[in-house]
Amino acid sequence: MAITHCCCDYPKVTDLQRRRDKWDNVRERFRDEWSTEFGPWPMTSKGKSWPGHHIFDLAHGGPPTASGNVVPVPGDVHQIFNDEYAACYALGGKWLTPGPERPYVD
Repeated sequence: MAITHCCCDYPKVTDLQRRRDKWDNVRERFRDEWSTEFGPWPMTSKGKSWPGHHIFDLAHGGPPTASGNVVPVPGDVHQIFNDEYAACYALGGKWLTPGPERPYVD
């Protein structure tokens, strides 16, 4: 999903609140179903569940409950993703240029 849905020219949706509400309504069930395949949904040391990040974001038409579109990420990382995601759609932004030849060698 990340490879095919990042930095594309998807228009903003008109039903964003409906999409957010759908995610809110199934979030706990989604985490339970996710955990049957991958193990317990990650939590902070204080017992709070990590946010689920939508790879193909809701504001541009990403499916709210698709199993291949939501991944758990720590809260601070999720905020960075959300802050940077707008740049993905900005014309001439840094996300529209190719990255390093081997981005995951670290």
